Amino acid sequence: MPERPGAGSWLRRRGQEILLTAPPFLWLTLFFLVPTLLVFVLAFRPADPFGGIGRGWTLATLRALADPQYLDIAWRTFWVSFTATAICMLLAVPTGYAVARAAPRRRKLLLMLIIVPFWTSFLIRVFAWKSILHPEGLIKKALVFLGLVDANASLLYHLGAVILVTVYAFLPFAILPIYAAAEKFDYRLIEAARDLGAKPFQAFRKVFLPGVRQGLVTAVLVVFIPALGSYVVPDIVGGTGGELLGNKIAQRVFVDRNLPLAGGLSIVLILAVLLPLLAVLTLQRRTKRAAGRDAKVRP
Repeated sequence: MPERPGAGSWLRRRGQEILLTAPPFLWLTLFFLVPTLLVFVLAFRPADPFGGIGRGWTLATLRALADPQYLDIAWRTFWVSFTATAICMLLAVPTGYAVARAAPRRRKLLLMLIIVPFWTSFLIRVFAWKSILHPEGLIKKALVFLGLVDANASLLYHLGAVILVTVYAFLPFAILPIYAAAEKFDYRLIEAARDLGAKPFQAFRKVFLPGVRQGLVTAVLVVFIPALGSYVVPDIVGGTGGELLGNKIAQRVFVDRNLPLAGGLSIVLILAVLLPLLAVLTLQRRTKRAAGRDAKVRP
């Protein structure tokens, strides 16, 4: 019988694990955990009339967040982020599936076309959309020519423009994880489902989508979370009617110089990011536990 590893081997293995995990753990502690705690502390401090932080502690900032103005902006932020994520998923799922099923040479071309936008600055791409949606832009003239919009209609400075540009900006982030999961999927399962009488869409929905569940979850997270904190897109193409939480935080910091209120708004945004993430992680953990129990029950 093989001998059990001794205490020295266990300590050496644990030491290697600590050395590997210590750098990212320290990095996250210094540049994520500590700043987040400072923001939480800042929200409970009073604002200084000169733009600084006053002495003592107060709940005035948290009470100010109940203002209908902030509630409306918070709801608008969630709605825009959710809508943009849903549209990205509707476009990314068939795209990732098609790219994964394409021939190798064509697949490389399609992947390059998806990645090409990353070669240009994000800010330049957003400004390009501002030019495209300009009243004298090509899209506006084409829609007016087709009679789809009025000549006085504006394609800029409203939520529709924010959603459109957000979808454009984050769509590649949704396609790539779905493609990575679809590339590893065993498509013989779909063929087996078709042989058993399933229709094409039924096989796609009940066999393919559960098979790439991890890619779908990753795509939702990498689109929804950045969209919640988006600042550049609504600032350039959204106007006053398209402001999101990120814009309000920037205004409170750089214009009003109200740092505690900016911290309170940041808390709302942080919780909006962490709660969906924790919910997804909890759901995945329960799914794995249920799968493990099912495996143990099977003979």
